[in-house]
Amino acid sequence: MKFNVGCGWRDFGDDWIHIDAGDYKHLDSDDIHLYDYEHNSADLIYASHVIEYFDREEIKVLLSDWKDVLKPNGILRLAVPNFEKIVSLYIKGYNDYKLDNALGPLYGKMPMGNETIYHKTAYDFSSLKKVLEEVDFKDIRHWNWEATEHSEFDDHSQAYLPHLDKENGTLISLNMECVKWFHLIKNLYLFT
Repeated sequence: MKFNVGCGWRDFGDDWIHIDAGDYKHLDSDDIHLYDYEHNSADLIYASHVIEYFDREEIKVLLSDWKDVLKPNGILRLAVPNFEKIVSLYIKGYNDYKLDNALGPLYGKMPMGNETIYHKTAYDFSSLKKVLEEVDFKDIRHWNWEATEHSEFDDHSQAYLPHLDKENGTLISLNMECVKWFHLIKNLYLFT
């Protein structure tokens, strides 16, 4: 099973389970915590520009819930705004990059039902790695959007500045993945 959590209007096809609080025909559920799904059942959980809407304590609960649903060696693939790249472009004045250009990626703003939600935190590689390690994910690394089974879907994992300039622009999405690790002790599988 493959989950696209926070998919919005993007429909990855019948091979995926689509999770979002929006109102789209392709959605399978609005349960972002995946409580309705069996533990150790998912091969991949993908969330593009979702977890920054949770603070650093809230996200540990959500990541733990996702970890429960992943199979041993299942992959959690995340994309978030890349604080380091965005700030670097701002400081360098890249392509006349102003504060207004950084506000959307850093602070977000999205209607969700009857309210408007905003990003509650930002990440660079080391800070997101630390959060993932605290939830006991392993093999934490960057991933290349071009080498995924969902590369044909232009979502925020492919966010570049200047906008859509994938050949000459700078990727401002921090794309990281990790695995649910397990180890074998005396022929018993212990899932972490």
